Amino acid sequence: MTAAPTDAVIRPYHEIDLSSKAFWAKSATEREVSFAQLRDHSPVSWQPPVEDSWLPEPDDPGYWAVVRHADIVDVSRRSGVFISGLGVQFENLPPDVLRGSQSILAMDPPDHTKIRKLISAAFTPRQVKRIEDQIKRNAAELVDAIAARGDAEFVSEVAAKLPMRTVCDMIGIARGEQEKVAHAAEVITGWNDPEVRGGRERGPALAEVGWYLTKLARTLAAQRRAEPRDDLISALVNAEVDGERLNDIEISSFFTLLCVAGTDTTRQTATHAVKALTDFPDQRAWLMEDYDGRINSAIEEFVRWASPVMTFRRTAIEDTELAGQPIKAGEKVVMFYPSGNWDTAVFHDPDTFDLSRSPNPHVGFGGGGNHFCLGNQVAKSQLRALFRELLTRIPDFRAGDPVMLEGNFIHGVKSMPIHFTPEQS
Repeated sequence: MTAAPTDAVIRPYHEIDLSSKAFWAKSATEREVSFAQLRDHSPVSWQPPVEDSWLPEPDDPGYWAVVRHADIVDVSRRSGVFISGLGVQFENLPPDVLRGSQSILAMDPPDHTKIRKLISAAFTPRQVKRIEDQIKRNAAELVDAIAARGDAEFVSEVAAKLPMRTVCDMIGIARGEQEKVAHAAEVITGWNDPEVRGGRERGPALAEVGWYLTKLARTLAAQRRAEPRDDLISALVNAEVDGERLNDIEISSFFTLLCVAGTDTTRQTATHAVKALTDFPDQRAWLMEDYDGRINSAIEEFVRWASPVMTFRRTAIEDTELAGQPIKAGEKVVMFYPSGNWDTAVFHDPDTFDLSRSPNPHVGFGGGGNHFCLGNQVAKSQLRALFRELLTRIPDFRAGDPVMLEGNFIHGVKSMPIHFTPEQS
């Protein structure tokens, strides 16, 4: 449990409330109005405990909200002061839940250093090459399935399927199991949305999908130890650094993280990018003038614009200071990535979707430090492959209105129609 500061009773919460369900029910544009005011006047503000948490704590005093780009980067890089091991979301979760579902996200050195090094050892050049070839094939197959029709539900038919296929192909999960894995990942990221969890209570829904992924990981690990294949699970069970290997608990927790973080951020970035290319047709035209030469800078803007992960938390383990604000040991600090990605001190005209934006130091993959996204190159490979298919085969696609996910963690789109001129066979 997070220790309450001695002055928690008398410290007032900021008048701009970032913890209410009403705030997160607003659009990203409406939330940015509040973020802009805080960046200008209260870049590190004291906030009440988040409303409607999964595991509410009566003694939770609240948290510090960090909204400026520079301060997000500062927190991210000072991992010796602002730690992840007590949780990376607003709520304090039990240690077994943290390690079982968030793996290296909820670790600090030396454990984080060891596990990340072992996991990195599994991403050999051969593995990366195999992944890239599969990504291209998967992107082509998914566009094949819709190109002749003239319309599609983009999230379920394309954006959700590509990263899930990528992760499952990487790991070595059979196609017949992939829909169950996709559902489990969706519940874990969208647990606050009643529709996503099928109307079930949050605890039972999360426990069920978490145990399903854990059992699947351990089954696959046992199979690959007996009969190794050319997949990531085989590489993980055999990875060795300084005489150490991953155990089943470490493998299953990373497996869960990969199924969730490795799929949802790419899914959301692709969906938001399709909508943005609809709303900013000049940027679509600019990209198509030199796709190969411009797609890499475009992807950075895709990620900034989408800001697929909206919040991550750290906990101070010693008395410190951030942007002039004293912070006590034990207090929670939450970074608001969309605000950092709209900070006018760093980004000129952030409300404009600008694929040529350079430099583009967005915090979409974290703000640097030892938790910078391990899978960022795989995510970029998927976006390159997918948008090549979309922009060359159904180049006039038009996105309809998205249906947004409820919650304060993922900037999620549950569904979004697209329409286009059918591809001629």
